[in-house]
Amino acid sequence: MTPAVRSNAPATGGKVAQEYDLKAVFLLNFTRFVEWPPEAFATPTAPITICILGDDPFGPGLNEILEDEVVGTRNVVARRCRDVNEAEACHILYIAPSEADHAGPILSHLAGKSILTVGENEGFAKRSGVIRFVLAGNRVRLRINVDAARAAKLTISSKLLRQAEIVQRETER
Repeated sequence: MTPAVRSNAPATGGKVAQEYDLKAVFLLNFTRFVEWPPEAFATPTAPITICILGDDPFGPGLNEILEDEVVGTRNVVARRCRDVNEAEACHILYIAPSEADHAGPILSHLAGKSILTVGENEGFAKRSGVIRFVLAGNRVRLRINVDAARAAKLTISSKLLRQAEIVQRETER
């Protein structure tokens, strides 16, 4: 899965902005390759909510990428969460690097909820995060913990799984 990127980065030296624009496109694409159980939504047309917990590395780029996006009958919207309790209403939760020291308790708090947790810190999937972004050279790679996805009652498409390294709690580096 190599997404097309709409870059909101400045013309000069926007490497970090481009990286997070790419990661924002991945977050959007996850909505197309993951199925949530019906009870994860308040109504059949409730939006798919992508949330950021912690210091927001995406800035306005995430909102711009999600603008006017619809998956099935659902709009895709972004929210920023101040704490883990607000995150309970999310479908995808990106746990920012600023929350690395709290990732374990955050993931424990969300255990059993149908939330696709995404992070990029070392050991994220080992602590039961579902998807970890890994930078390898100039490419974003994915590590997916299918057991964590299953525990969250999420079904990940084989198309997405083929693009990722599958990890288990004890094997993630």
